[in-house]
This record gives sequence, structure tokens and C-alpha cells, in this order.
Amino acid sequence: MKDKIANRFKKLFGSEPLIAFAPGRINLIGEHTDYQEGLVFPAAVEQGIYVAIQKNKLDHCRLYAFDLDEEFDFSPDSLSPKKGHWANYTMGMLSQFQQAGFQTAGFDLVFGGNIPVGSGLSSSAALSVAIGTAISSLFTLTVSKKSLVLYAQKSEHLFAGVKCGIMDPYASTFGAEGHALLLDCRTNSHFEVEADFAHYSLILVNSNVKHSLADSAYNKRREACEESVRVLQANYPEAKTLRDIPVDQLEQVKQLLPAALFPKAKHVITEIARVESASKALHAGDLDMFGTLLKESHESLSRDYEVSCPELDFLASESWKLKGVLGSRMMGGGFGGCTINLVETAELADFQKTMTSIYQQAFNIEADFIPVRLSQGAQIC
Repeated sequence: MKDKIANRFKKLFGSEPLIAFAPGRINLIGEHTDYQEGLVFPAAVEQGIYVAIQKNKLDHCRLYAFDLDEEFDFSPDSLSPKKGHWANYTMGMLSQFQQAGFQTAGFDLVFGGNIPVGSGLSSSAALSVAIGTAISSLFTLTVSKKSLVLYAQKSEHLFAGVKCGIMDPYASTFGAEGHALLLDCRTNSHFEVEADFAHYSLILVNSNVKHSLADSAYNKRREACEESVRVLQANYPEAKTLRDIPVDQLEQVKQLLPAALFPKAKHVITEIARVESASKALHAGDLDMFGTLLKESHESLSRDYEVSCPELDFLASESWKLKGVLGSRMMGGGFGGCTINLVETAELADFQKTMTSIYQQAFNIEADFIPVRLSQGAQIC
């Protein structure tokens, strides 16, 4: 893919480009904890986005989307979002650099990648981070990794219209090969945790469904968490978010919260605790415990937080019955997308064959399988 992007750039613009790469990400465990300032456990993967870039001595920027075979020009002096357009990611990042006081000029840019569509590997964050890495390197701008992450997040908020959290651009920027990041969404800081899966492998199973209630349900879950905090502050005045409620206080929390709110608060409080336990298990090489925590996470997301769906529940629960599977859970916001599975490497072929067959029979949908390995974050190639 890197060579294809570079060659297309040379053909279109006739100059030698600088190449930047930013990876997609998985989240090992820790869903719907980020907006309560909790812990998440993401990692960069090998699949990602390549950006070829070079100065063009013009007063405008010329873009080309390799995968779409589309072109777009814009003036860096007149940046405004173009609803639903892929150019927003470049204009948004450039706007962030300009607002920070950095000087740039006209450039040419080609981008493309190998992140499967709808896989939940966060191609949008990878694109933003790759563009930011490319622009900062091209113009030798002194930009910290943390600043790049915040620029990518704000760019998506303002130009793409997506109120994303910090996890996706953070993992794409700070990813370390063979490591997961124990990321604290309150302090925006992390610890690298070595992830030696020995003779096991991570593989995503894409359900190839996305149910329409995802966005409205997401907003309702956020509101439920915020309302729970307001109620609990009468007894826990120091609590700013559910992050501040210890897991050993669950029984007390149950007494304090209305029945409609408690399961949602329970998920966030217990999921944060599971992230801590999972990072310790992985650090200790206890893959059995790690797999068990994946299962507990899925059950909590499905039963308490109610963000799963029949397809994801089927993929997760059926995988547990198969030889060599240590754990499986839904990954991401929910109502479709992928499960993440920890499977004995020698059993991968049988795992894919069986899951393909039973999922097809149950839903008349063909699943896709995406092997993932924990990889390096954004870089100049």
C-alpha cells in the first residue's frame, strides 16, 4: 500500500513525496468508560492509513483520495467544513496547526489505507493522525505527540462533526509494538503493558451489521451516567464521574440509584475495574484470566449497558464453546461491528470455518475475519 500511494503521488504531482503512516487501533477491554474519565486498554495495529505529501509552491492544496479515486482542492486561507466530505480531515488538521500559530504553505497530498471498512479499527482517527504527522514533518513543526492527539480529536469535533473521545487518536499516535496502552482518560496519560500472547492470537470477527439505534442509544447511555453521578453526589460529594465510585461500593450504589439507572452505572464502575485487572493479568502472562475478563466485559455490555445486539451476542457466546478460545467480547460502541477474540493460533483455521458456518446459518450473513497484531504508532516511513 505504501508503494501504491507513493507511485500515485509521483504520477499525479511529479515530485518525490514524504510518506507518513498512522495505524488503526483495537480496544482490548474498557468500553463506554472514556466519557466517565475511566480507563481503557487500546493498542495500535498493523493496518492503517498512508499519507504522501510534498510542498507544491502554489497558493492552494491539492488532495487525492486513493481508495475513492477522487480529487479536491482548497485554499489554506479559507478553511471551512464541507459536510460529509473526506477533505474535512485534512482541512481540520491544518486548521488546528494554524490556530496553534504554526506556519504552513500549499501542499499536495495523497492518502489511502488497508483498514477494512466498518471494522471498528478507527480509520478516521488514523487518517487524522497520519495527516497531522505528515504536515508537521513536512514543515518541520515542533509538535508534541500529546498535542497531535488533541489536534486530531478537535479536528474531528469541528470539521467531521464527530464527538469522538481521546482513545482512538491516542492509540494511533502512542502505540508501541507488542504493547497495549493502559490509558487514563482523566489525565490523558498511559502506561505501556507488554502483551505476550504466546501461542494465542487476536482476531476480530466482523458481524457486518450496524443497527440504526446506535447513535441515539449512545446519547442515552451518556445521559444515564451523568444523571447517576448527580444522584450519587449526595452521598459521594467528591465524585466528579463514575470513575470516582469504588467497585466495592456497588451495593450501596444500588440502594441509592433508581432501578433504571443502576445497571448503566454498574457497567461503567465494574468495567473500569476489569481494565485494571486485565492489564495486571496481561502483564503477568495470565491469559486465562484475561480471557475470562473479556467474557465478563461482554456480558456487562450486553445485559447491563444494553449496547450489544443479537448478532454480537451470538458471535461472542458461540466462540466460547470452541476449542482454543480463551475469550471473546464485542468491541466498540455496540449494536454491530466486531467481536475481539483470543484464540489459540493452531485453532484459528477451524475457528474461522466454524464461526463462518454457524453465523451464516443463524443470520444469513457472512462474517469477515481480521487478524490483528499490536504494532507501532504513527511514524514517518
